[in-house]
Amino acid sequence: MSFSIIGTGRCVPKYIMTNQEISTFVDTSDEWIQQRTGICERHICKEETITDLCVTAAKNALEDAGVTPQELDLIICATLRGELITPSEACIVQKELGATCPAFDINGACSGFMYALDVADGFFARNKVKNVLVIAADNLSNITDWTDRSTCVLFGDGSGAVVLSKGEGLRSINLTAKGNTDVLFAPRGENTSPFYKHPSERPVLHMNGPEVYKFAVTSMVRGIKKAIKDAGLTPDDIDHIIPHQANSRIIEAAAAKLPIPHEKYVFNIAHYGNTSASCMPMALDEANKAGKFKKGDYIAMCAFGSGLTTGSAVIRWDKD
Repeated sequence: MSFSIIGTGRCVPKYIMTNQEISTFVDTSDEWIQQRTGICERHICKEETITDLCVTAAKNALEDAGVTPQELDLIICATLRGELITPSEACIVQKELGATCPAFDINGACSGFMYALDVADGFFARNKVKNVLVIAADNLSNITDWTDRSTCVLFGDGSGAVVLSKGEGLRSINLTAKGNTDVLFAPRGENTSPFYKHPSERPVLHMNGPEVYKFAVTSMVRGIKKAIKDAGLTPDDIDHIIPHQANSRIIEAAAAKLPIPHEKYVFNIAHYGNTSASCMPMALDEANKAGKFKKGDYIAMCAFGSGLTTGSAVIRWDKD
């Protein structure tokens, strides 16, 4: 016994930053950004906190599932960093929702949602839970170098959530990690100890774009193929592909190497940018609320990110 997705939700900040606005403070243009990334705009936190995003996404998912906070047996939050160092963001959300279940965070970077699903699967396999809330949220604008046009155009803020219940919707899932601190990283930043001998670095994202591109395309192709094979399916059986919304060029390059029609891919990068771990649950919710999924559909997903980590899965849509 594993799980099925019974509810989805999302939340993004109200403020929308366009490419035109970015071009007022770094040397870039709307045309340059769209051609290289597929992004037109992104949502950026001004008044909202990451907790605001998480709680709203969670409430939307719970409402969609018809589950109350008191019926939850576990809350997992995938995030690079929550509002506080401690307690975990999941514990903060638990308090705000009025739930009483165990709660903890995991950091799988952009693959965090997939890592969280696999962790949740273990709890279902041991018959420890009936309903699990998985939230993915990142406030990347807080760790973006807004003077670096190669990175500041890429990222946005957001949160997505799903409610999982006992079922057979998960058909396969696979995680990988290849330790690497050179290609994509963000230093911790703070250092309050007078005894610590290592210098502090600015806590902003650093990225080697060409290396990330090669890793991402290869990982997406390999991950989707493996997920489909492990599910005992063929590419023809897949109804929808939800790739990590990192860069449209990455998605297009990988799609060209996969025998799956372009119309089966779910894209929302143009309006949100790369929202890290929250990309996939946000795309799931958007497609769900738009009525694009029907019961019995097979959905393949693949994420890749700092770590270097990947996660891929095939899920059967069991929601009516």
